[in-house]
Amino acid sequence: MLDERAKLLLKALVERYIADGQPVGSRTLSKASGLELSPATIRNVMSDLEELGLIISPHTSAGRIPTARGYRLFVDTMLTSRRDQFGPSDAMNTPRLAPDQPQKVLSNAAHMLSNLSQFVGVVMAPRRSSVFRHIEFLRLSEKRFLVIIVSPNGDVSNRVIFTEVDHTQSQLIEASNFLNAHYAGLAIEEVQQRLRSEMDALRGEIATLMQAAVQASSDAIESRDEVVVSGERNLLAVTDFSSNMGNLRRLFDLFEQKTQLMQLLDVSSRGAGVRIYIGGESHAIPYQELSVVSAPYEVDGTVVGTLGVIGPMRMPYEKMIHIVDITSKLLGTALSYSK
Repeated sequence: MLDERAKLLLKALVERYIADGQPVGSRTLSKASGLELSPATIRNVMSDLEELGLIISPHTSAGRIPTARGYRLFVDTMLTSRRDQFGPSDAMNTPRLAPDQPQKVLSNAAHMLSNLSQFVGVVMAPRRSSVFRHIEFLRLSEKRFLVIIVSPNGDVSNRVIFTEVDHTQSQLIEASNFLNAHYAGLAIEEVQQRLRSEMDALRGEIATLMQAAVQASSDAIESRDEVVVSGERNLLAVTDFSSNMGNLRRLFDLFEQKTQLMQLLDVSSRGAGVRIYIGGESHAIPYQELSVVSAPYEVDGTVVGTLGVIGPMRMPYEKMIHIVDITSKLLGTALSYSK
């Protein structure tokens, strides 16, 4: 789509804008690119880049700034050859994540991402096991029961369920004994499938109770997935955000609610290596002002979660890629020794 001259000028423009935050004019671009081109030639190339939707001219400024599409082309084609230049020696200058309680390790990792990037660091906690070791029922009132779920590692979750018919405590004991005898050690999804196929063999009211309990167990396990966020206040120093308080409030709501962050990080965990979402490319976080650099992390060779940096589109992507990649490896190592 672009010849080499246009690519070099676009690369120089993006890098200059990331560094200075000011629209880039033809004279500045001539110096930054190192190309011996006349101002008229540079203006013609910039006009072509603008027609392609890669740069825009903000307001009445004579300079140009990159669009989300321009950033995407820059990241995809102009950083590729440099992503793997960071070796073990670079990690020596990166702070360490000491093995500790898993929750503290996650918090430290989010804080590290925030400190190194000066943006927002996010870490999705490792997914909990969907296997239960033990289930009990406790009658709270008519048609209202407490389900107590114990995981293989001893974590306990409680969920209140409501049923259409009432159950005696003896029926509750019968249901819990059946579940523990036949399904303990199986994943919740498998229990749900087997219950559906074995409904006819169970008394109707007990089968309904157990289905409600298994659904509650699934909800409880899913709700324990969490996102650790650090450095939201860093956005106050980002002029791209601080100039618009409405947008800033929306961003703080995003970090407080966390649901959209969970969706994005969950999608990111299914890919390999560092992933970059620019200016609303992610349907999970459709904010035109934001970019996200994320990567999955592994424990003992298995992907268990995702982490990343969230900041403005005008972020130093090469540096963010390095920070996220190194931190994902450090976090996986720290969690392996924290078990």
